[in-house]
Amino acid sequence: MRLFLSTLLIMLAIMAKAENPFFKPFDTVHGTAPFESISDSQYEEAIDRGLEIARQEIDAIVKNRAMPDFENTIVALERVGEDLNRVLNVFYPLLSANSSDAMMETAMKASQKLSDYSISIVLNELLWQRVKQVYDMRDKFNLTPEQMTVLQRTYDSFAQQGATLEGKDREEYRRLSAELSELTTKFGQNVLKDMGSYELVLEESDLEGLPRSAVDAAAEAAAEKGLEGKYRFTMDQPVYMAFMKYSSRPDLREKMWRLYSGRNQSGEYNNVEIMKRIAEVRRQIAVLLGSPDYASHSLKRTMAKTPEGVYNLLNSLRDAYTDPMRAELAELQQFASELEGKPVTINPWDYSYYSNKLKAQKYSFDEEALRPYFELNNTINGVFGLATRLYGLNFTENPDIQVYHPDVKAFDVTDADGNFIGVIYTDFFPRASKRPGAWMTNFSEQYVDEEGVDHRPQVTIVMNFTKPTADTPSLLTPYEVETFLHEFGHALHGLLSKCHYSSVSGTGVYRDFVELPSQFNENYLTEKEFLDGFARHYQTGEAIPQQLIDALVASSRYGAAYACMRQLMFGFLDMAWHTAKEPVDNAADFENAAVESVQIFEPQPGAMVSPQFSHIFSGGYAAGYYSYKWAEVLDADAFDYFKQNGIFDKATADKFRTNILERGGSEDPGELYRRFRGQDATIDALMRRDGIIPQTDVKTPAKD
Repeated sequence: MRLFLSTLLIMLAIMAKAENPFFKPFDTVHGTAPFESISDSQYEEAIDRGLEIARQEIDAIVKNRAMPDFENTIVALERVGEDLNRVLNVFYPLLSANSSDAMMETAMKASQKLSDYSISIVLNELLWQRVKQVYDMRDKFNLTPEQMTVLQRTYDSFAQQGATLEGKDREEYRRLSAELSELTTKFGQNVLKDMGSYELVLEESDLEGLPRSAVDAAAEAAAEKGLEGKYRFTMDQPVYMAFMKYSSRPDLREKMWRLYSGRNQSGEYNNVEIMKRIAEVRRQIAVLLGSPDYASHSLKRTMAKTPEGVYNLLNSLRDAYTDPMRAELAELQQFASELEGKPVTINPWDYSYYSNKLKAQKYSFDEEALRPYFELNNTINGVFGLATRLYGLNFTENPDIQVYHPDVKAFDVTDADGNFIGVIYTDFFPRASKRPGAWMTNFSEQYVDEEGVDHRPQVTIVMNFTKPTADTPSLLTPYEVETFLHEFGHALHGLLSKCHYSSVSGTGVYRDFVELPSQFNENYLTEKEFLDGFARHYQTGEAIPQQLIDALVASSRYGAAYACMRQLMFGFLDMAWHTAKEPVDNAADFENAAVESVQIFEPQPGAMVSPQFSHIFSGGYAAGYYSYKWAEVLDADAFDYFKQNGIFDKATADKFRTNILERGGSEDPGELYRRFRGQDATIDALMRRDGIIPQTDVKTPAKD
C-alpha cells in the first residue's frame, strides 16, 4: 500500500508538471500566452525550470571546444534562456497589470534567484573569456552593423556588471546586486500597495465644482465598498487629476494633495529607508566597477554618455524656461486674486484648479467639453487609424486570443499587403490589481531564429483611463488621448521591428532614445487633419467643432514652461540621487536641495516625490529620467520635419519607419536619427512648439 501511494504521488507530481503551460510551446493563436490555463501557483516552478535550462545552456557554451566566434558564443548567448524568458515575459507584465498577493510573493522569491542567475553569468570567468576573445578578434569576423552592436552590447554588459572584478570584489558585487534586486522589488510593491490604502470619502455637499463624470465614478467607487450615499475618491491618477482640477474646495484639494504627496513615508509601506539604501547600493556598485557615482556608470550606454551631458540639457532648458514659468505663475496669481476678490497665493494644490479656469477663460477651453468627442472606442479607431495612414497597418480584434482580464482586448496587426505583423493587447481601466500610470511592454519580442523564421512580436499597452459608468461610456480627456498616443508609439516601435536579435529589436534601444516614437505620436493630438478622422460626439455623432479644435491647438502651449520645469524637477532629483558621492542622511532635505534651482512652489512639510518615484527606484529609469526631455527635443525636431512635408506624407513616414521604428537598437541612435532627418536635433523646434521663442528664432543646439 505504501509503495502504491508513493508511486501515485510521483505520478501526480509528474502530471502536475506536465500540466504547467510553460513546460511546452504555447498551442494557441500566434503562440500567444494561454492566460486561461495559467495559475499563479505555476509561475514559481516554471521560473525554476527556466533557470535550470538556462544554466545548462550556459554550460554548453563554456564547454564548447571550438574556437570562440560570433555564432558559437555571442549568438548562442543571445539564445540562452528562451524558456525562462517565456515565463518572465508573461509574469512581469501581469505583475504590473493584474497582480495578486501570490504573484507578489513569487516576485520576492524569484528576485533573489534571478539576481543570482544574472550574476552567475557575468561572473562566469570562462564565459567572459570567450566573449572577450570574440570581442578582441571582432575585426576578423566581417560582422554586419547589427552584429557589431550586439557584440559591443554583450561585451559592455559583462564589463559593466563586474566581469573584470576578482576575488573579494566579485563576491561583494554579487552580494550588492542581490540586495539591490530585492530592494527595488520591495519599493515597487510598496508603491502599489500604499496607493490603494489612501482615499477621500465625501458627502454630497463636498462635491462643488466636480464634473458629473467624476461624481458618478466616485459614487460607484463608494458603492463597491458598501458606502451608500457617499462619494469615494481614490488616488488613481485620473481620479486624482480630475479632483485637483475641478474641486472648488481648497481645503479638500489640500487634503487630497497631502494624501497623494505623503504616500510611502510611514507605516508598513514606508519607502524612505529603502530608497536611501537603493541609492547607496547603486553607488557602491558603481565604485566597485571604477566609476565615481552610479550616473557615471549607467550613462555610458546612452546618447548623453555622461552626467555632464545630461546636465547640459537640463541646465539649458532650465535657463530658457525659468522666466517664462515665472511669468505664467504671475499671470495665474493675478487671475486667481481677481476671481476670488482677494489676494491669493498659489499653492501646489491650487495650480491645477486655477490653471484650468484661466485656460478656459483665455481659450474658451475646458477639457470636460472635449470628453464627449473622445469616446474610447472611437478614439481606439482614431489612434489605430494613425498607424494605418502613416504605415499602412490594419488592426482586427481577434476573440480567439486569450486575455488576462475581461477588460483586455487583443488585435491582429497586418500590413497593407495582409502580412502578419504582430499582436497588440489593450488594457485601459484602473483596478486594484494594476499599478498606476501607463506603459507598454512585450509578451514576446521580435527576432529571427537560426532557421530564418521571423518571430513577430506580441505587445501590450496598459493605461488607467476614466472607466465607463452605468449611464456613460468611457469618455477621455485630451490628456488621456495623448497618453494613448504615447503608449501606442512605443507599441509601434515594438511591432514594426525588423531586427535579427531580440536584444536590440523593438524598444531595445538606448534609454534616452526609447521615448522618441512615443512622444512623436503625441504631436498629432492638436492636428485637425488627425482629429477630423474620429473625434465625434458619442451621442449626436457630430464632428468635433472647429472652435474646440482651435481652442485645443491654441491652449496646447498653455503652461508649457510650468510643465517643462516640473519635468526638469524630476530629472534633477533623479540625477542628484545617482550622482551622490556618499550616503544620504535626511531624504527630505536632500530632495529639496536637489530641485532648488527648478523649484516651482515652496517646499511643503511631509510632501516628497522620492518615496513614490517608481521610475527611478524600481522602474529602470535610474539616472535616466532626463531621457523624457532628451527625447522631447528629438520628437519636436522630427515632427517639425513632418510638418514641412505634410503630417501624413508617405515618403517622410517611410523614412521614419525604416530608419527609426524598424531598426530598434541595431545601430547607434544618433546615426539612425541623422539618416532620417539629415541632421542632428536641436532645441529650436521644442522651444518654438512651446511658444518660448518665435517661430523664426534659432538657438544653440542641445547636444552634439
